[in-house]
Amino acid sequence: MQIETDLTGKLLIALPGIGDTRFERSVILLCAHTPEFAMGIVLNKPVEGVDLQDLMEQMGVEMEISLRGVTVLDGGPVATERGFVLHTDDVICEGATMEVDGDICMTATRDILGLVASSTPPRQSVFALGYAGWGAGQLESELAENAWLVCEPDSDLVFGDAYEHKWRHAMTRLGVDLSRLQSGAGNA
Repeated sequence: MQIETDLTGKLLIALPGIGDTRFERSVILLCAHTPEFAMGIVLNKPVEGVDLQDLMEQMGVEMEISLRGVTVLDGGPVATERGFVLHTDDVICEGATMEVDGDICMTATRDILGLVASSTPPRQSVFALGYAGWGAGQLESELAENAWLVCEPDSDLVFGDAYEHKWRHAMTRLGVDLSRLQSGAGNA
């Protein structure tokens, strides 16, 4: 099986039987993928009992708009104390914003928080604590072991708030018949 060399900007969809409970039914946007490492943000695992307004207040970020009820995502098990904002490219923090794909960007500095809380925020954004990370060859190995499917992102999967439906939405977008999926991975 040939694996694309650069999956930056693609979505990873966990297959049943992935073998890591942290990633069961996860949908992850890959923000960077090189031969040395890969990193992405889990898009469908909200942090319970915390909203973006709470975090902004804790950090002393001045807010021009209310962010009460705006979900904070569990972006993955690495650097869980760090925040990452996925956002549209209409707002850029010079020297800090990384283009992920098309109009999707990622910024991990305090500057983006002020912009998200401003009266002119990005068209769309999502905030996550932590990220998913892989070392050299690790993601490629998991892909070869059929732990993940890869698909193109869409606005609903990246920025939508139907978190409990994102995994199913991604699978059906790929044409996967969920009734035929087995939890044990295998190779033909």
